[in-house]
Amino acid sequence: MRYVSTRGQAPPVSFLDAVLAGLAPDGGLYVPESWPANLGREGFRAEAAISPYSYVALNVLKAFAGDDLEWDEAASLANAAYFHGGAQTSVWPPAVTPLVQVGPGEWVLELFRGPSLSFKDVAMQLIAPLYDFALAKKDRRITVLCATSGDTGGAAAEALKSCDRVDLFILLPKGRVSEVQRRFMTGSGAANVFAIEIDGDFDDCQALVKEMFADEVFAARARLSGVNSINWARIVAQSVYYHVAANTLNASGPVNFTVPTGNFGNAFSGFVAKLCGAPVGKILLATNANDILARAIGKGRYQRAKKSAETLSPAMDIQVASNFERILFEALGRDGAQVKRLYDQFAQTGGFDIPPAALEFLRSHFAAVAVDDEATMASIAQRWADGEGYLACPHTAVGLAARVDPPLGAPCVALATAHPAKFPETIEKVIGTEPALPNKCADLFLRREEMTAMANEPQKVKAFISERSRAWA
Repeated sequence: MRYVSTRGQAPPVSFLDAVLAGLAPDGGLYVPESWPANLGREGFRAEAAISPYSYVALNVLKAFAGDDLEWDEAASLANAAYFHGGAQTSVWPPAVTPLVQVGPGEWVLELFRGPSLSFKDVAMQLIAPLYDFALAKKDRRITVLCATSGDTGGAAAEALKSCDRVDLFILLPKGRVSEVQRRFMTGSGAANVFAIEIDGDFDDCQALVKEMFADEVFAARARLSGVNSINWARIVAQSVYYHVAANTLNASGPVNFTVPTGNFGNAFSGFVAKLCGAPVGKILLATNANDILARAIGKGRYQRAKKSAETLSPAMDIQVASNFERILFEALGRDGAQVKRLYDQFAQTGGFDIPPAALEFLRSHFAAVAVDDEATMASIAQRWADGEGYLACPHTAVGLAARVDPPLGAPCVALATAHPAKFPETIEKVIGTEPALPNKCADLFLRREEMTAMANEPQKVKAFISERSRAWA
């Protein structure tokens, strides 16, 4: 299995090289040269509905890794990430990503049962052993960069703090994450984890990461890699729970999904599962006031606003959805040159019109709705229903609210992307009480925090990393 860049100007690489690199050298994102077909066979679909989660992950991982992983190697990695039993018992519940029925034909897929209480854990817990395997095989160290709007940083810290060959640098936006989210990033206690608070929003953090990757000398000396959803391993890992949920509920036809999204990675993972044969129907993109994706699907123009708006769902306060480039690559018939032209235009003007045929392709697979804070709070209250219903975090509530208009047919699965206890102030404002942290995180506020505040200045961030990265050459 080989991987190519969405911008068509980088040589193909292997799966492990794509994972370690994160971003392609031409600025594009890695995608497979072709989509594996064996995940759509009837036997695997039946197995996905009844097998342990780690077994499904093994099959998906092996399909995308090709010859880079033997079966026993892929099995070892999948078990390290998801096996329920022994030392792993406290990491995941038996189902890993449980389905909870909340109404007739309506389910919530709980993706927040991992160590940092976010859906990002599902992928990060696989990336950590994958990094260990690949780096030991190549006898290398790397510097991992992570821009976060709230949850990616905590999930990365929890996963990578145990990786001997990795130094992790988390860029988080000042004042734009909840205290619980921040403490997962700043309280790891690990010598290889560095939290950097940037005076800016998430898009500023993401721009810093992209600029450091674009600096070829710096990227080479630091041996950079990234664990944002630009990293192909994130997409592979997240596609697993779509296979599990869709095949479990596929009684009378395709299963529709509602996905709270900012960076489009989680939604694109569902599309990947669909391309590989999972019975996935329509994917509804649920955004908050940062509605670049809703406007792109609805109006046919991908246009960023000057600044992201602060909302009750901060992990979605994003105006540049990185993974949109991957779906655009597919919508344009894998024309890397055209993708590059459009993103060059985006860099210069902040927007581009989506070609008509590509827009028709996007609308055939996706719908999109923007939900404001008032509707988000109403959704939390309605679903909780005086303590007798389902308690959703603000991001999950955005997805539940979006499903109402346009209505999606049953069965429909809403992705629950974070534990409500990560947003205690918002939840208390709606239901009158703070949700409790799970027992495994009960010591979170007792952990010592370590964080460095920095201006939004690339050279200062680079200097900080060069002084602390043990991968620096």
